[in-house]
Amino acid sequence: MPARTISIANQKGGVGKTATTTNLGATLYHLGHRVLVIDMDPQGNLSASFGSRSGMDTTVADALLDRKIPLPIVPIYASGEARLDLVPASVSLATAEAALMNKLGREFRLRDQLAAVADRYDFVLIDTPPALGLLTINSLVAAQLVLVPTEARFFSLQGLQMLQDSIDEILYINPNLRILGILLSKFDRRLREEQTVAKYLRENWGALVFDTSVGTNSKILEAASAGIPLFELVGSQRAADIYRSLAQEVLARV
Repeated sequence: MPARTISIANQKGGVGKTATTTNLGATLYHLGHRVLVIDMDPQGNLSASFGSRSGMDTTVADALLDRKIPLPIVPIYASGEARLDLVPASVSLATAEAALMNKLGREFRLRDQLAAVADRYDFVLIDTPPALGLLTINSLVAAQLVLVPTEARFFSLQGLQMLQDSIDEILYINPNLRILGILLSKFDRRLREEQTVAKYLRENWGALVFDTSVGTNSKILEAASAGIPLFELVGSQRAADIYRSLAQEVLARV
């Protein structure tokens, strides 16, 4: 069966998209699944989260610009049938996005490349940049599902509505796209504003909001800085358990 492809998206930056992609992907791997994570952000933070840095011979940018170049897949973890692989990115992806504007079928480049490898995986997770440019559009066209991390702040609600409007537009060329769920990220229950926004989200978006929320946790930042997922960081079990809970919800919804 082809992979279930999930785009981790929000047009607002700093909401935890990369941390979600990294740690959800690693958790699904630990639960025995075959996982591919794709870095579609020119900042390359997802690649850095798995220890890959710029200077790689081939990145996702090359595969987007030239259909003859397959997606560069870097093995990260493997255990029995389970594995986690990475399609890396670098700053060259920003230049590639501009060059794509002159290419035919520019919105479908990632989808077409994924078609060649999707049957090797159970899940494909795509980390997207914080803008509705051609890279994010490619990610949404390639996906069946969208997972939306958002902060519980009033100004974040606007970004959520903007993403919904964008998804409505994408449905014209990808009619099967749907929101998998909304994840409260960097959630601080001590703050009245965040409690109010969280209540508003649950009242207005209902069951789309995951029961699991990711609180502010220094271990998540430490793991990202070290270039490793949470499960490799000593003393991070409590934070890792949050992503295990999220992974169980994702598995129940797909």
